[in-house]
Amino acid sequence: MAASASSSDDDVVAPFAHHFDYETEVADPIRDDLPAAHRRAWARLAHPGTWWTAEERIAIAAESRAAVYCTFCRERKEALSPFALEGEHDHVSGDVLPPAAVDAVHRLVTDATRLTGSWVEGLASEGVPDTHYVELVSIVVAMRSIDGFHRAMGLAPEPLPTACPESETGPPSRKRPAVTEDAGAFVPLIVPTKLEAENQDLFPAAVVPYVIRAMSLVPDAVRWLKDLSDAHYLPMAGNAMMDFSRGRGPLSRAQTELIAGRVSAVNECFY
Repeated sequence: MAASASSSDDDVVAPFAHHFDYETEVADPIRDDLPAAHRRAWARLAHPGTWWTAEERIAIAAESRAAVYCTFCRERKEALSPFALEGEHDHVSGDVLPPAAVDAVHRLVTDATRLTGSWVEGLASEGVPDTHYVELVSIVVAMRSIDGFHRAMGLAPEPLPTACPESETGPPSRKRPAVTEDAGAFVPLIVPTKLEAENQDLFPAAVVPYVIRAMSLVPDAVRWLKDLSDAHYLPMAGNAMMDFSRGRGPLSRAQTELIAGRVSAVNECFY
């Protein structure tokens, strides 16, 4: 299975059914769509993506957790410039990833507000082209979302899955979208009006916010984002709905957006 495999593919997700067993760990009821989305995420993580192998994808996930406790990251965060210090990360993935990929994960987790376009552009010469960077970002985003849910529920992080053998799954697909544009982002974006047939499912609305297009250089990264966002927040197609609770708890849309806005401000989200 590549990361693009259908999220409804029961055969692919079935081996991960023992993960995210919230019924035995949490007293409060948890909607079924949440552990289901998390299991699909673990299935994607354990398979090759578009550019990274399954082993590399799991290493990226492991580094996203290690970054929180990294001594060098803390020192760099306190520096006037994130590029002023040189040092070694407290990394956990051995030599699975290029050093630039490890550094990118740690920067994304601990100091994302000070990343620059020139830094992203320079990663290509260190073994992390823009395509690989976007897929790396998607893994970090998924991990931060799922691990954040666990912290909120008072749960320990879910053990990472084991990489599926490439002899069974095949290598990464390594297919770049045919038509992209420079829209002022750090990386090229897909043009919503010029989607290839295989990517027609990416954007359900006529107007596509940049935050949704951000990872479109790797279409499967958008699919992964949509799958988790549908469970953690609301379906992308329902963004215009002002009353969207529909069994998702007592919060109104306005209350939800107030919380989301406050969290974004605390995290210094420049979007």
